[in-house]
Amino acid sequence: MSKRIDQIIDEIIDQYAFADTSKRPWIIGFSGGKDSTVLLTLVWKALEKIRAMPNPFQLRRPVYVVCNDTMVENPIIAEYVDEVLVKIEIAARDQGLPIFVKKTTPKLEETFWINVIGKGYPVPNNTFRWCTDRLKIRPTSNFLHEQIDEKGEAIVLLGTRYEESKKREKSIKKHETEGKRLAKHATDINTWVYAPIKELMLEEVWYIINAIKSPWGFDNSILFKIYVDASADDYECPTIVTDKEHKSCGQSRFGCWTCTVVKKDKSMSSLVNNGQEWLKPLLDFRTKLVDDRNLPENRSDRRRNGMLAVDEDGNPRGTYEMSYKVRLLKELLELQKEVQQVKPHINLINNQELIAIQVRWNREGYFEKRVGDIYRDVYGKELSTNNLKSLDATERRILKEVCGDETNYYHLIDNLITLQETKSLMLSKYGLHNDVEKRIESFVNPKS
Repeated sequence: MSKRIDQIIDEIIDQYAFADTSKRPWIIGFSGGKDSTVLLTLVWKALEKIRAMPNPFQLRRPVYVVCNDTMVENPIIAEYVDEVLVKIEIAARDQGLPIFVKKTTPKLEETFWINVIGKGYPVPNNTFRWCTDRLKIRPTSNFLHEQIDEKGEAIVLLGTRYEESKKREKSIKKHETEGKRLAKHATDINTWVYAPIKELMLEEVWYIINAIKSPWGFDNSILFKIYVDASADDYECPTIVTDKEHKSCGQSRFGCWTCTVVKKDKSMSSLVNNGQEWLKPLLDFRTKLVDDRNLPENRSDRRRNGMLAVDEDGNPRGTYEMSYKVRLLKELLELQKEVQQVKPHINLINNQELIAIQVRWNREGYFEKRVGDIYRDVYGKELSTNNLKSLDATERRILKEVCGDETNYYHLIDNLITLQETKSLMLSKYGLHNDVEKRIESFVNPKS
């Protein structure tokens, strides 16, 4: 087995330093899982050997370790990955290797909670799987395109393997050219794909993790234990790869804790059953997202573009109703508060998202319930909104005095000021004048 591993490392050395003399950067998609860990380990070992060569000038090609954070990752995995990335960054710098860590996240307007609670998108399912593109593909693609713009081309290293599934094997082979290591990327021009571990078996993957010391100084037994705890069935850990404590637990799949595409989150359930009881409320919340998705009272009969959306039985299938979005935000904050009793550092939704949700609600003409009020109800303190101003108590008193008994005018002016003041936080200022005009029109013609 060690001979096979040495062959892969030698191939990586040849591809990095000799077969390709360009400076096209290498980009490794790093999830922290077993396959990407093995891929980075073997690349790291190859770079160490190149550094020891008589002419180490060949060590010139940058290798970017790109990790995408969807902002709704399984907290166990997110915490683990953050620790690993710090180790990688420090070790690469100390060892003088051209390895650079880059963490990507969705744009604010494309985060999970902005889409669901802000825009009212129903949570994803197999027929409306909007999450993969917005949370995963776009952030990484943006970084890839930056490299292409700067260098002309880039090479993406994948930890995919034939053995993972027949579908995966077919996909890999579809883009391969016989006798060539690099394959054209399926969608991105000027991008090449290199999959050096594609022929590794699962047992070999776990052998590398358990038998080869992490070159960046992390304890791989932590990753191994995560997989063991997340394996839902005994049959997933059948093979001894180094000793009696090293079983192959390779079938577990980690993803977003909010994932409503899968029928059951087996890995999260197993983590709960294996001692991580604090994850149980997240698992229950995720189940409730699925159960509440198509309840008629939670859905409007219009899409965001205004088109009618009802099924054959007349049930509404448009965006979420505002009442449900308000309730969902409160339940999410209550869940976050509960989790923080055990894990104080964990935020399920950040303040920037909360403020952006308020902006979305305002632009849709909803002013009855403020995000800050919901936050105060749950936490008993004010939401930090340094960039979002509103009328202070004195200004509100003066405005009320001016309006007198015409409270409807007071609310109109308050709404218009809110719309104007949130412009600095708007993800897109396009349509601000229309929003103001719509609010005035609804005041003048409330039934229209």
